[in-house]
Amino acid sequence: MREEILLKKLREGEESALEQLVCLYYPDILRYCIWHAPDRHLAEDAAQETFLKAINYVGACGFSGKFKAFLYKIALNTCRDMQKSKWSKRIPLDGMSDEIHYQEEGFTDVEEALAIRSYTRKLDELSQEIVLLRFRQNLRLREISEVVGLPMRTVQSKLRVALRQIETELKGGR
Repeated sequence: MREEILLKKLREGEESALEQLVCLYYPDILRYCIWHAPDRHLAEDAAQETFLKAINYVGACGFSGKFKAFLYKIALNTCRDMQKSKWSKRIPLDGMSDEIHYQEEGFTDVEEALAIRSYTRKLDELSQEIVLLRFRQNLRLREISEVVGLPMRTVQSKLRVALRQIETELKGGR
């Protein structure tokens, strides 16, 4: 509800609404970009680019819909574009454990992020993305569906299969 009010104010030209939207979502979008970027500086660039694209689109096209899912979709596409052009190579998930640095949420969040990386490393890229969006970014299935551009039932099915794979790995491959 707050999001809708802020978007309306933004369309009406109220600059403080933009600042409030950024404050509301920036930490989550940055954390999401950190997951995809080889270092924090590139993640910050991707997060800033995400907001620039989102605000330009909202202003030009009169956006309607769920802004949070819209932001994650832009962040995903921005990270993919930056991987192709600016980032020389993506660091494999299993090689990242010592290179993740979170300042926002503390040690427990770092442990959780490392566990998710460890558990998902054998999943395909789409399944990794769905698990990340669901358990690290706390998006609902409908929002994930919007971000990855798949029907909600497909997202639900892929998540179920991914969780079974993770469970099998945790049990030692039995």
